[in-house]
Amino acid sequence: MPSPVPFILADDPLNVMDQPRESRSYTSASSPRRAMPMTSTSRPVRRSLPFLLAGLSMIGPFSIDAVFPAFPLIGERFGVDSTGLQQMISMYLITYAVMSLFHGAISDAIGRKPVIVAGMLVYALASAGAALSTSYVMLLSCRALQGACAGAGLVVGRAIVRDSLEGPAAQQMMSRVMLIFSIAPVIAPIIGAQLLFLNGWHGIFWVLMGFTLMLSLALMLFLDETHPVAARTPFRAGTLMRGYVSFGKDRPFWPLLISCSVNFAGLFLYISSAPHIIRDLLHLSAQGFPWLFLPTVAGLMAGAWMSGRLAHRRSATYTVNLGYGFMLLACAAHLLIGLITREPLLPWSMLPLILHGIGVQLAFPTLTLLLLDRFPQRRGGASSVQAFGSLLMCAVVAGVLSPLLSGHMVYLALGASALTVAGWFAWRWYLRLTSKPRVPHSSTAEVEVELQTEITEPR
Repeated sequence: MPSPVPFILADDPLNVMDQPRESRSYTSASSPRRAMPMTSTSRPVRRSLPFLLAGLSMIGPFSIDAVFPAFPLIGERFGVDSTGLQQMISMYLITYAVMSLFHGAISDAIGRKPVIVAGMLVYALASAGAALSTSYVMLLSCRALQGACAGAGLVVGRAIVRDSLEGPAAQQMMSRVMLIFSIAPVIAPIIGAQLLFLNGWHGIFWVLMGFTLMLSLALMLFLDETHPVAARTPFRAGTLMRGYVSFGKDRPFWPLLISCSVNFAGLFLYISSAPHIIRDLLHLSAQGFPWLFLPTVAGLMAGAWMSGRLAHRRSATYTVNLGYGFMLLACAAHLLIGLITREPLLPWSMLPLILHGIGVQLAFPTLTLLLLDRFPQRRGGASSVQAFGSLLMCAVVAGVLSPLLSGHMVYLALGASALTVAGWFAWRWYLRLTSKPRVPHSSTAEVEVELQTEITEPR
């Protein structure tokens, strides 16, 4: 998919001046420009790429949401209470987060395609093991193996986007992927609920196995390698640690990492609490999950569409600010409805999830691209750290916050609000770190010297 040649304006946070020295390119050290052209990849991007990346991204939501309707059957089969069942989510997310630290670095060393294909094949094997589990310990072990492999698609997939495209074109591709991906959370619990009538909870894992096997075949046939041999870095423990240390030394990297990590956590608090919300608060059966997931996915799809439309029209700052505006509005609406109604009411108690989904999808693609562009030579490693932070936060949300707060909609609204506000403050912190200092009134020569220093020296 060829892309136009976008321009990055000097007052846009995607400006090259906001990036580390290693990522900058200048036309001349003595002639600053207000706009710098960024070219897309020289190779054409296959039309199948967004669909392959969307399929990889769907593994995560399917692994989490599809098993929700099966919680009662799994609990009855292995004699596990609701708190123990929640560990199926936490175990998956913890191993997902830990291995995400390595997927990107391995792909920087041996290429993107081998890591993704191998990850999906092992995931299929883990799904078969889960379907054949004879004990809860065996089931949790297979869930842990699923998590260890599923991150390969998400982490390396983001690096592929940034390998292939730049600027607004990359944001549009990320938005297209997220638009396709957004249908996964709503169809996953619906499919899971229907599979209960066919083969109980075992059928869910058999379907996951079949899906990843077909996806692996498609990846082998249609995915191009985007990380050439000349650009690869050896995978060594010392090199890996030095790379992570270099991330930590980059001050703007930290607020971006925090903002990315908690960006989805507020919405995920409701998603991970879905079994409690649907069964305990709304008193619905397994067929009631669409009441929560349909508005969530509607918001995610609308936000992904809006992000793609804004890519060439508005700055990164505007898009992320708008996203956080929607998220904060959703939190306020949840709090207000929760305080007014003693019990959650349909559809009103679920409608703010639309606003929250829009906000997440507006902010997330741009935040991710800003973070990856801090280290263009180590995008796989940077994506690994970002995924680790996000997934570790989601594991805490699913394993700690959800059991504590899912007893009442007001508690959930307060938790989601705290996470969203933390992300907003981190974003504002990033803007302060990367904003250009105002030039005081001075002579023309002094102004030229200051501008030249700004162009040639890192922040």
